[in-house]
Amino acid sequence: MADNEEQPKPANPADDLVTTSHTIGDLAYTATAGRVVLRREVLTDGKFDGHLAKAEVFLTSYILDGADPATRPVTFAFNGGPGSSSVWLHLGLFGPRRVLAGDAGDIAKPPYELVDNAETLLKHSDLVFIDPVSTGYSRATKGEKPDEFHGFTADIESVGEIIRLWASRNERWLSPKFLAGESYGTLRAAGLAEHLQSRHGMYLNGIMLISSVLDFATIHFTEGNDLPYVLFLPTYAAIAHYHGLHGDRPLDEVLAEAEEFASRDYPWALSQGARLPDRQSIVDKVASLTGLKPDFVDRVNLRVEHVRFYTEVLRDRRRVTGRLDARFLGWDNDYGRELMSEDPSYTAILGPYTAALNHYIRAELEYANDLPYEILTGNVHPWSFKEFENASVTVADKLSAAMRANHNLKVHVASGYLDGATPYYAAEHVLAHLTIPDELRGNIETKYYPAGHMMYVHEPSRLQQSEDLAAFIRSAANR
Repeated sequence: MADNEEQPKPANPADDLVTTSHTIGDLAYTATAGRVVLRREVLTDGKFDGHLAKAEVFLTSYILDGADPATRPVTFAFNGGPGSSSVWLHLGLFGPRRVLAGDAGDIAKPPYELVDNAETLLKHSDLVFIDPVSTGYSRATKGEKPDEFHGFTADIESVGEIIRLWASRNERWLSPKFLAGESYGTLRAAGLAEHLQSRHGMYLNGIMLISSVLDFATIHFTEGNDLPYVLFLPTYAAIAHYHGLHGDRPLDEVLAEAEEFASRDYPWALSQGARLPDRQSIVDKVASLTGLKPDFVDRVNLRVEHVRFYTEVLRDRRRVTGRLDARFLGWDNDYGRELMSEDPSYTAILGPYTAALNHYIRAELEYANDLPYEILTGNVHPWSFKEFENASVTVADKLSAAMRANHNLKVHVASGYLDGATPYYAAEHVLAHLTIPDELRGNIETKYYPAGHMMYVHEPSRLQQSEDLAAFIRSAANR
C-alpha cells in the first residue's frame, strides 16, 4: 500500500447475540448470550457527529416463552468487585442452571457439574445478567480506553445505558423492573436506581441488595475512622460462635449481646482514647465476644481490623478463616503472619464457577468467543472515585433520593452473618441513616442467613434465599 493511500478503517463493531431455546421442568424459555455494542453520541464543534462505538458489553438473558411483558417482571443482575463478572449470581442463585460447588468442609472436586436450578428466579422474573466493561467478555472497542469505564460514575452510566437499550429493544418499558446487585454491585444498584430515574425517567419496582455495602466509611479501616471496628464486631462474634468459641450459647443470644455492646459502650469507649477510665473491662468484653485473647485486643488498642481477625482467631489451631465466608478454613505457610496470604473461601469456589461458566456459555448457550472470560479481574484498577475526593464513597444519598422520588420503590437487603467482607450490622447502620420519611421505611425488608458473602453457597441458605427473593418480586411487582 502506498504511503499516501488511506489506511482502512477498523470494521464497525456489531452485536453478536446468539439465541437458543431451553426447558427446565415445565418452564420453556429463550436464552440470548453475546455482546451488545455500547455507543455514545459525539459532538464536534458543538455539532452532532454520529454515534461512536465505545465498548462491547456481554449479556446473558433469559425470557420465559409466552409470558405477557406487561405483567412479567424483568431483573437486571450484576456482581461487584469492582472487577467481577456476573457469574456468581448467574450460576449460583438466579439462573436456570447452577454449578455444584460444594460447601465449607465438602468442597467439590474437579471436574465440576452443572445441574438444573429448580429454584431459579426465572420462575418469577425474566433475567438479564450484565458484565461491566473489562469483566466477562466485555471489552472497550478498538482504539478506546478501558479506564474510561473504570470508575464510579462511568460504571453507573454505562450499565444504565445497557439497561435502557435492552428495555427499549425488547419492548419492556412497561414491565415491572428490578435491579439485583451483590457486594460492590449493591453500591452500583443503589446509584443506578437514582440514575435511571433522573437520566432516563425509568422508575423501578424494586432493588435487591445482596451482601450490601452502601457507604465505604462503614467497612474501610482508615486512620481516625472507628466506625468499621464497631460495625464488624457482631460479625466477629458470629464467626467465633460458628467455630465453637462461645460454647453452647445460641447464636441469637451472642448476636444480641454483641449488637448491644456495639451500639453503646464500644463506640463510646473508642471515642475516649486515653481518657477511657476502665480500659481493661473493654478489653475483656471485646475478647469475650470475638474469641480473641485479651492481650491481642490490648495490643491492637481495642481496634480489631478484619483480615487481622481472620488470621488471628484460630491461630492456636493453625488455621485461618475465610473473609468472604468465615465457615471456610484454610492453611497458611507461616502462622506468625499478621495477615493471611489468601482467602480460603474465595479459592474454594473460584474453580467450580470458572469451569462451569466457560463450559456453559459455549456448550449450552452456543456463544463462542476466544477471549478469556474474566471472572474477577484486577484490570479495572485503579478504580476512580474522583467524585468523592476528600469524602467517603457513599450512595446512601442516592438511594434516599430514589426512594423519596419513587415512593413505590421497594428494597430487599440480604446479609450473611458469617460474611466478613460486608458485615450485616454495617448494612443495618446505613439503612437506619437513610434520609427518608418514616412512611417509606416499610418499603425496606431485611433477610439474614447463617452463611457468608455468597450465602447461596450454603444449601439451606440458598433454598431460603430463593424463596425470599421470589416473595419480594411477587409483592413488589403486584399492580
